[in-house]
Amino acid sequence: MQGREIGVSRVSPRIPTGVNDFDHITGGLPVGSVMLLTSEPGAGAYEFALTSAATLMRASHHRESRSIYLGRYQGPLALPGRVTYLSMTRSREQLLREVDTAFPTEYSELLIEHLDFADLSAAYFADSVVPATWADSERPMLEAPPPRLSTDGILGDLTAMLEARGKGTLLIVDSLTDLLARSSVQDEDILTVVKGLRRRAKQWNGLVYLLLGTGVADPRVEQGLKDSVDGVLDFTWVKHPNRSIRTRALLIEKSMPLLAYVPQELQGRFLLDVRGRFGLVTTQYERVG
Repeated sequence: MQGREIGVSRVSPRIPTGVNDFDHITGGLPVGSVMLLTSEPGAGAYEFALTSAATLMRASHHRESRSIYLGRYQGPLALPGRVTYLSMTRSREQLLREVDTAFPTEYSELLIEHLDFADLSAAYFADSVVPATWADSERPMLEAPPPRLSTDGILGDLTAMLEARGKGTLLIVDSLTDLLARSSVQDEDILTVVKGLRRRAKQWNGLVYLLLGTGVADPRVEQGLKDSVDGVLDFTWVKHPNRSIRTRALLIEKSMPLLAYVPQELQGRFLLDVRGRFGLVTTQYERVG
């Protein structure tokens, strides 16, 4: 990757994402940030979040080799102590199987050891046509279902989980897309929860990733979500002229701390690849014309 060396002079610590060149150019994410990861299907937001989770856990629990795992990141560190993955529809088994088949073996081992998985599928599917056994397939048939955390539906359960597990963690919420797909969940309520989360997260000293598929929400709602978070990382597929292949790309769509830190000549997009040995990596940085 081309570009001049960038020094980090700030006093307040940041949390690196674990994607080396991105951290080197941006300086990492401010502690307490709520980041919206918007993505076209398969364009990289999910892979970015999992790469970040595994790399930060590796760096956090192998301090003597931290410089190897975090690459050229130079800033003062504030590493989360664990990863909390809140899923509306995925199971823990499904998540770990996907990680095991797409990423280095060490990634799944790290997540098995350090992942705090919160499965909200029972609450998510409770008032739907989906059979209870589909949402609860890993629990023995005679075992009683877990008690509901809230009487306020899936959003009540989500906020209860966030409050109980948010402090000092990397929180991955998978996903706002699922919430927007349910007619029983009002868009205005989702926006209110995200606004409240942004306020509360500043007291947790961690980092929050909210996953959102692009084109799912009404444009007004999608814009409202972007306005309600600290930063937006947008993942898209890029088609290059005279080439038959497409490339994943990451653009910092919103983040005052990041955009104020990145020199103007480096205001562009990161081209990405997902490699079995390294997870999600940056392959090139290019200006957007």
